[in-house]
Amino acid sequence: MMKTTKLFWIFGLTIISTQVFAYGSSSSSKSCTKPHFSEFNPVDKAEVAPKSTFSFMASSANPKSIVVDIKKQPVAITVTPKGQGYQVSGTLPSGLKATTARINITAESPSNCKGSDGWLINITE
Repeated sequence: MMKTTKLFWIFGLTIISTQVFAYGSSSSSKSCTKPHFSEFNPVDKAEVAPKSTFSFMASSANPKSIVVDIKKQPVAITVTPKGQGYQVSGTLPSGLKATTARINITAESPSNCKGSDGWLINITE
């Protein structure tokens, strides 16, 4: 009788723990889709004149959440729907000359997942 009771408890606890692990794995199946950035123009490490324009494509992004900064200076951008994403364009800040700078991009996807990217450019005098 004692062995039967122990086996019953072991079996019951095994079933419960299996259900708990299954619940945890199903809740994590809701994946986070981060925004994707591509088609950087000018290309990475290109040499450009001061006040040049730049552009890139953003997909899986909330267009109102796209933010661009260069050397910690916010940059005004224009976001235009294009195909399955958005064409984003802007102009380099006028004070940047004879320096290397990173164009930093941050955005959120419609599912509130944050993503970031960027590329380097060499600004002439």
